[in-house]
Amino acid sequence: MKKSQINLIIDVLLLVFMSAITGIGLLMRNVLVPGYKRWDIYGRNVELYFWGLDRHQWGSIHFVIALVLIALLVLHVVLHWSVILGIYRRLIPNVKAQWITAIILLAITIILSFFSYTVQPEVAEGGHRSQAVEHR
Repeated sequence: MKKSQINLIIDVLLLVFMSAITGIGLLMRNVLVPGYKRWDIYGRNVELYFWGLDRHQWGSIHFVIALVLIALLVLHVVLHWSVILGIYRRLIPNVKAQWITAIILLAITIILSFFSYTVQPEVAEGGHRSQAVEHR
C-alpha cells in the first residue's frame, strides 16, 4: 500500500473518531445530563439512557475513542514528520529558538495531558438532591 493511501485512511479515521468524540460529548452534555441538571429538567431523580447506556457508560466509550484518536494523531504526525520538520525549520530559522520552542511545546503537552494525576477534587455537599428530599 502506498504512503498516500495510508495517509488517506488515517485522515478518514481521524475525521470519524473526532466526529464520534464530538457527538458523544454533546450527547452527554445535552441529553444524558448530570444529576443536578436532571432535578432542574425533570423535577426528580431520573436515570437517563441512550441505546441502553447511561451517561457513565457513554463516558467510558468517549474515553476509549479519545485514546484511539490520540494514537491515530501520533501516527499521523509520525507519517508527516519530515513535512512538519521542514515547515518548522522555515518558520523558526534559529536553531536555539527551535529547541526552546520544542521544549516549551513538549512541556505544555505533558502538563495538559497528565495534570489530572496531580490534583485533588474539591468536595462539597450536594444541594439539589437534599433540597428536593426536604420538599416532600
